[in-house]
Amino acid sequence: MNNVLTKATVLVLNRNWQAIHVRTPQEAFCQMATNVVTALEIEGEDHIRPVNWDEWLTLPVRPQDNAVQTARGPIRVPTVIVAVNFAKVPRKRPKLCARAIRERDGNRCQYTGKVLRHDEGSLDHVLPRSRGGQDTWENLVWSSKDVNARKGNRLPHEAGLKLLAAPRAPKELPVTALIRNVDGRKDWELFLSK
Repeated sequence: MNNVLTKATVLVLNRNWQAIHVRTPQEAFCQMATNVVTALEIEGEDHIRPVNWDEWLTLPVRPQDNAVQTARGPIRVPTVIVAVNFAKVPRKRPKLCARAIRERDGNRCQYTGKVLRHDEGSLDHVLPRSRGGQDTWENLVWSSKDVNARKGNRLPHEAGLKLLAAPRAPKELPVTALIRNVDGRKDWELFLSK
């Protein structure tokens, strides 16, 4: 039961029903109980309705629902909640990781221009770590493994290489674009862009 409450499985929408966050059921229950959010009862695309906390406590638990056992009986865990007084869509920069660098660089080696398969590329520090290079958007590029090995701990010009373009941090995106439905939750698909 504890795992059900503490795993981020509840999609949060703003009052315009745009995805803005992911919360744990524990957080969702607290926000529902204080009327900060309402849960959505979703039974397919054609039946979606906001439900306040008092009514939510009385909803039957269906076979497909996660539920938590309480002294009052089982309570259905919501899959989507709506922040009733929040309209903005926050903006955020993607998390710095190999996937984000690869996506920013279009799966293209930043020295040769060749489009790479996932397994053909790796992260390259333009200014090598051994020479003080940091893990930053401006110092990491996607490179073919062969070119990266040849470059070693040298600067690009020392290895006879030239960057196609200076690496930059990507623009901030609406958080909606960064929320991933990794567990394939059907209810989330209604609110997340493909």
